[in-house]
Amino acid sequence: MTPRQVETFFRRLAAVIPAPQTELEYRDPYTLLVAVILSAQATDVSVNKATEKLFEVARTPEQMVALGEEGLIPYIKSIGLYRNKAKAIIAMSRRLLEKHGGKVPCDRAALEALPGVGRKTANVVLNTAFGCPTIAVDTHVFRVANRTGLAPGKTPREVERGLEAVVPKKYARHAHHWLILHGRYTCTARKPKCPECVVRDLCAYPAKTEYLPPPPSRRATVPPEPEMP
Repeated sequence: MTPRQVETFFRRLAAVIPAPQTELEYRDPYTLLVAVILSAQATDVSVNKATEKLFEVARTPEQMVALGEEGLIPYIKSIGLYRNKAKAIIAMSRRLLEKHGGKVPCDRAALEALPGVGRKTANVVLNTAFGCPTIAVDTHVFRVANRTGLAPGKTPREVERGLEAVVPKKYARHAHHWLILHGRYTCTARKPKCPECVVRDLCAYPAKTEYLPPPPSRRATVPPEPEMP
């Protein structure tokens, strides 16, 4: 896309959702970090169902460590990879207490040094909790960036660099969430809703879906009764 097209792309997404937000439910940077770790290979809906009860009993590093892995597992066992995630969350909570006084650091290197926290998770926390203009490339962002031609790349890191290079500064703060929501609800994986897309004319995707009229109702297929003589 040209710089002018990229500007138009984000201006239109911003017009649809002026103030996009994560769909993960959280109370502070720590609970956000826990929710993001749980969200790996899981839906936000499933994570929210689990954390609704979890955060009633453990919403601080101290409470989480006291809960322990075996105490945490019953709350998150409906989520994939729950044993590994329980281990990571307890270890991450201990590290926060040992190295950061129980506070989530607003620093990429410090975040990525925490157990269970990679670049994508760090980007989400920096963006959502601290307002940094970072871009976390999940499956939705990766698909939208490649499919539309906005920032093609073979790896999440390549796509992230591409987006950082092309996203206008005034849209950088919310670009991450606009792309996620667009990919989740419009530019879907199997059958993108191209007829509903506000950036359809800017998109390089060659196999755009077309509008199909609804099938005729059963009433319309029944032949009319013959007139009485």
